[in-house]
Amino acid sequence: MSPLEDSGAFGLGLDLAAPARYYPASRSVRSRAGAATVRSGEQWATRYHLRLCISDATVLTSVAIGAQIGRFGFGNPDVSVGQFGIGYGFLSLGIAAAWMLALGIYGSRDARVVGIGSDEYKRVISATTTLLGLLAITFLVFKIDIARGYFALAVPLGVGGLIASRWALRNWLMRQRAFGHYLSRVIVLGRHKDVRYVINQIQKKSGAAYHVVGAALPGSDPRLSVVVGPTAVPVVSTIDSVVDAVRRFEADAVIVAGPLKGGSDYIQKLGWRLEESRTELVLATGLTNVAGPRIHSRPVEGLPLMHVELPQYAGAKHVVKRLLDVVLSGCALLVLAPLFLVLAVLIRRDSPGPVLFRQERIGRAGEKFVMFKFRSMVVTAEEELAGLLERNEGAGLLFKMKDDPRVTTTGEWLRRYSLDELPQLWNVLRGDMSLVGPRPPLQREVDGYKDRVHRRLYIKPGLTGMWQINGRSALNWQDSVRLDLYYVENWSLTGDLIILWRTARMLKNPVGAY
Repeated sequence: MSPLEDSGAFGLGLDLAAPARYYPASRSVRSRAGAATVRSGEQWATRYHLRLCISDATVLTSVAIGAQIGRFGFGNPDVSVGQFGIGYGFLSLGIAAAWMLALGIYGSRDARVVGIGSDEYKRVISATTTLLGLLAITFLVFKIDIARGYFALAVPLGVGGLIASRWALRNWLMRQRAFGHYLSRVIVLGRHKDVRYVINQIQKKSGAAYHVVGAALPGSDPRLSVVVGPTAVPVVSTIDSVVDAVRRFEADAVIVAGPLKGGSDYIQKLGWRLEESRTELVLATGLTNVAGPRIHSRPVEGLPLMHVELPQYAGAKHVVKRLLDVVLSGCALLVLAPLFLVLAVLIRRDSPGPVLFRQERIGRAGEKFVMFKFRSMVVTAEEELAGLLERNEGAGLLFKMKDDPRVTTTGEWLRRYSLDELPQLWNVLRGDMSLVGPRPPLQREVDGYKDRVHRRLYIKPGLTGMWQINGRSALNWQDSVRLDLYYVENWSLTGDLIILWRTARMLKNPVGAY
């Protein structure tokens, strides 16, 4: 259990009687000389927002012009508006401008959502859907007879172009952040164990938008740094002097990591004190396994209430998920049939035995099923396992071994590029598995599950999943469980598509596959 999980979500406070300590100034602090300066977070957000605006405008203008040319050629026919006529060129630019406005209203360029997670893409799609509805009503009310073929070209091209451009800019931003650019400078405030946990999560997250410049601990804590792996983050202030540290280190945000003594009253006062420096206040809650879309804030007579939606394990979304599984797995089996034949020949020529390896796995609600894989080991692999257990390099209930002597020559590269997993598409088509889900466990693993780990069985296991795109065999048992449980609690159709896309990308540069 993480430090935040055992401490509750909002028991936040401050020890106002903490003794003062001396903290050295950061080498990167610039002299203000009484004048306001532009901090790194504001600067990158402004510059990146401008890039997004230029990119969106370019895409939408190109789409509008392209849809007009695709439908009408290089002419500029009129569209009737009541008794008048308006050229499609003018109408196209108007639609592009309205689309730009909708993207801004829906916050798709907000610095808090760009560059990480799926919320940016969701806002682009939501803005587009709303705009289409408003345009349909407007055309109906004002009797604008617009060509359906024009919209049939403009809408998919626009959505595809916007998402592609956002994806390209996000990759550029990730590369910049890898070199320490385009990051918001933050100070993490709280008890040592909570601060350490939050810093660790920020550092583990690829593409995280934060650069931790310091920590603020209670005055009674004598530590001068918070050590997280190979990094030692300096303690730059006590909790009661964090506002001074914000000014010295030009921090863009203060992250409150878990509960303190003073409760919500201290948070309110800290927010007031940070208003002058335009520094953001970020609260890290104890709901570490709950994704953002399940959390909604609803004020009631001045009382902010946090609503957490319960995970759903049945219903319309699961029906759509199943339809997606059937369509994609069926198409994949047809397209990959020639590859299956080639792999079957290579496996048979490499070592004696069947082409397919069958193994009993545990599916949803504990139901057993036979999972299919291309055989990557010798036929006697199961019998030889007992003699290799003492050389197990896996953690927890998993057996993993980098140089497993049972793996065949062909099996090595089958495993490396996950080609041995492809027959599981048949399991997906049959309904034993899903394209995306938790890792399918063995019976002996399920027998060793404790308490909440059984929640992995609430939905179907997947051909790929969070474990696949976050290190695979390089993960320890705790991280594997954590990722699977996170998926079970927060799965979504959009998230599934993102995992499938990231899985396809990882096949080019596989990590942790052996």
